[in-house]
Amino acid sequence: VQLQASGGGLVQAGGSLRLSCTISGNIFSPNRMGWYRQAPGNQRDLVATITSGGSTNYADSVKGRFTISRDNAMNTVYLQMNGLKPEDTAVYLCNFKETWRASGMDYWGKGTQVTVSS
Repeated sequence: VQLQASGGGLVQAGGSLRLSCTISGNIFSPNRMGWYRQAPGNQRDLVATITSGGSTNYADSVKGRFTISRDNAMNTVYLQMNGLKPEDTAVYLCNFKETWRASGMDYWGKGTQVTVSS
């Protein structure tokens, strides 16, 4: 399984960005796709996840501003980020989790940089 993320960049506070991550390889359902982020010196934190059934989960810090969605036919997950704040600056990493088996694997993309200027 390979993950390719895109869509990061530099944006002013209050602006918007849309991240995409396309997943290729042997993909079975059920599964979970998601986004995490890591700022320099910080741990990797959950941003949002979405299951193959469409259930979503968000970090409290992004609720109401970010929206995660997925296109199962294209094996792609999106993160629409609105109302961006400087504290959203981080490397955003795409994640794919196998949930169809008890010992499901976690796969990670290389990440895309999001920088929000004040």
